[in-house]
Amino acid sequence: MALRIGLLSDTHIPEARPTLWPQVFEAFADVDMIFHAGDIHELFVLDELERVAPVYAARGNGEDGSGGRPVQPEDPRVRYAWLLELEGLWVGLTHYVPVPERPPTFTLDRWIERYFPERRPDVIVSGDTHRECIEEVQGVFCVNPGSPTYPHNYDTQYGTIGFLTLDRGEAHASIHLITDAGIEPFNWEATPPWKLRR
Repeated sequence: MALRIGLLSDTHIPEARPTLWPQVFEAFADVDMIFHAGDIHELFVLDELERVAPVYAARGNGEDGSGGRPVQPEDPRVRYAWLLELEGLWVGLTHYVPVPERPPTFTLDRWIERYFPERRPDVIVSGDTHRECIEEVQGVFCVNPGSPTYPHNYDTQYGTIGFLTLDRGEAHASIHLITDAGIEPFNWEATPPWKLRR
């Protein structure tokens, strides 16, 4: 049976708003787990998400005291990088990866060496840019769900979340826009589903 993961990043709570949009919780009601790709800011956001599904989170610069914010305490749900074997794929979660690449310094290979030295991921979920992106880079399926609260670094407004479906070595990602009524597919979908080729 396929594994469905809810994706979000760069929530910036409570800077952006006191809590996440309720549509996010409704959209994630049937997911198996949730990945937050960093810049959570206040860790109570993870408590709220964990009432819906188990949470894995990346530690972003917002948790390390950037912008004059206090450094957030250690939390077992939060790491600089996670590498999980799920449905026959190695899935990485971290705050930032250089997509698009900007050689010679900002390349995906350098970030993989830094954050995933033990094994090259098949899929990487990241955030930081506040821009949604689904792209295969050097054989790695890279997914950035954007920001639900500060899309494209604009003022507080409805942004985007994502979903990652994993099924026996196959990955499929989609981005959805938050609306008054809930969520709707954003015009950015990886079709046909990306398949791992061994």
